[in-house]
Amino acid sequence: MKSRSLLRSSASRRVLRPVADLIDKRIERQVRSTVARAQLENEELKRDIQLLRQHQFTFDLLVGPRARGISRVVVPGALDRLQAEVAKLGGGDREAAERNVAAAFRLLVALESLGVGRIAGGTMNICGKLGTIPLLDPPNDEILEIGTLYGMFSAGLIRMMERSGRSPSLTIVDPFAGVQLQPGTQQRNDPTGTPVDEHAVRTNLALAGQAGSAARIRQGFSEDPETRAAVSDRSYGVIIVDGDHSAEGVLADLQWAEEIAAPGAIVVLDDFGDPNWPGVKDAMDKHLAGETRFTYLGKAARSAFLRAS
Repeated sequence: MKSRSLLRSSASRRVLRPVADLIDKRIERQVRSTVARAQLENEELKRDIQLLRQHQFTFDLLVGPRARGISRVVVPGALDRLQAEVAKLGGGDREAAERNVAAAFRLLVALESLGVGRIAGGTMNICGKLGTIPLLDPPNDEILEIGTLYGMFSAGLIRMMERSGRSPSLTIVDPFAGVQLQPGTQQRNDPTGTPVDEHAVRTNLALAGQAGSAARIRQGFSEDPETRAAVSDRSYGVIIVDGDHSAEGVLADLQWAEEIAAPGAIVVLDDFGDPNWPGVKDAMDKHLAGETRFTYLGKAARSAFLRAS
């Protein structure tokens, strides 16, 4: 009790006040320093966030929905699944699959940046087709695309084949009706504002260099006898079936492909397993249940791959 009373005395307070004042000043300096650092860090954080938003805005103009109404942003999980699918189709070479898918993505962004119109389909599906076909080692370099829209996918496939040391020769069949045609859907102008015509296709194929400019284009529907006769003058190593998505239309294209596919040819069915286009899978299942040269190899994203015997 005596020591407590001593500390409370006026004499003790006078003696201890300088020490208390010194402690208070040190605490105040530390608080001010901490607050100043926090304010500085907050300002730096604000600048970083603003810069990040500017970068994000610029990035979105390149691959985001601001650019063309559909995002080309890659999601890691989806990319990993696609690479695994492409590797399985390509014989298990994961490194080659990753390399091809990455090259296909860069090509997709470049073509849609430089070309007119767009490439139809989701990012993973497009990259899966472009990345897989060269790995399947088609028996020759003759390519037939049934349904091309703006020709950008064909331009990309030419470049991917050339990256693998091939010399692709392209044939395209499309009605070029000014809009994208599909049974059961409303016909309306493309969201890009570009008419679906041969001029747009030629513009985009020119981006693929000499092989693109030399492409053979036949206007017409793939079920027309005249159209078929005009382009059935050779056996194709790659056939892309991306025209009429109804079960009847896909089945007719597969039956035609039986006649013009070279031994070992690769046939690609676009939008396979897409709930919006159930006719694609229905037609493939029906065709493979009968007498056929084709064997199902597997899928990458929403494309099925067949090989001719």
